Amino acid sequence: MNYYEIPNLKIINMNDIIAVTGASGFIGAAICERLESDGCKVRKLSRFLDSQRGLIAIGEIDGHTSFREALKEVSVIIHCAGRAHIMNEQSTDVLRKYRLINVEATLNLARQAAEIGVKRFIFLSSIKVNGEWTKGDSAFTPQDLPDPRDPYAISKYEAELGLKRISEQSGMEIVIIRPPLVYGPNVKANFSRMINLIPRIKFFPLGAIKNKRSYIFLDNLIDLIILCMTHPAAANEVFLASDCQDISTPDLIRSIGFALSRSVYLIPVPVCFLRFLFSIFGRKDIIIRICFSLRVDVTKSIEMLGWKPKVSLDEGLLKTVSIFNESKCLVEKVPELMNRN
Repeated sequence: MNYYEIPNLKIINMNDIIAVTGASGFIGAAICERLESDGCKVRKLSRFLDSQRGLIAIGEIDGHTSFREALKEVSVIIHCAGRAHIMNEQSTDVLRKYRLINVEATLNLARQAAEIGVKRFIFLSSIKVNGEWTKGDSAFTPQDLPDPRDPYAISKYEAELGLKRISEQSGMEIVIIRPPLVYGPNVKANFSRMINLIPRIKFFPLGAIKNKRSYIFLDNLIDLIILCMTHPAAANEVFLASDCQDISTPDLIRSIGFALSRSVYLIPVPVCFLRFLFSIFGRKDIIIRICFSLRVDVTKSIEMLGWKPKVSLDEGLLKTVSIFNESKCLVEKVPELMNRN
């Protein structure tokens, strides 16, 4: 068969090329692996060259980077590259640094893509474009008025606006996906720190927190991206994503502990005291992440695209920590292996 088919969707010819930026990153690498396993032709764009992994060097990207050679014959771009959200950012001009990569480089790539004739541009944005938290039982939807608060979220929103203008002027289809925190094997940053912290600490002063937060497992997000790559109804739309299983911070810690086969104890310290404590150290960002709710409504993604998360939160956590357990077992066995030699 000479085509890559997804039931009830239009067909991508096997000769078409899909370009993935940020192909060496946590999400980009996983997308490339899935597409290649499905028989697609993938062009992996990265900051550095790695011929063994098939990475094509683009270098540091900005508003002047030339992508034309790398985009030849490309039909779809999945744009994962960007300056990630950094907690406790120390730069004196934070917004400028985010704009350089998340806005200027993104729009530069999109303009060149439109000129070359790329059919569809998929932009991995962030739920932070909607806002930092939700109240009560409410949940963010794609129709909500955006409310980006920090430089990272502002840069993502500005990129979205610029992409829509380019689409209107050129006819290139764009798709915007705003995921919450993404977790999965080889996850980095805060989620990785939490996994590493739980085996070392038995008691957490978070038992009084009653929030609800949405997360998405990496494979579930990739399923949505692939649908957005091919589905006719996805053109020029904004989609939100989650595992459809909102969970409190204490329950998340318990679930990770269970996946790690570790006992954890949640002490009910008053939330007001936690807020006061973190504010003293200037870490209000941590208060938002561990105490506030952030819920995502994925009704549009389900009804318009027929997408649904296949991996449950518990299963996703087990798969995520399995890599941690394997690496930990390997480290513990190193002295034994050295003694044998």
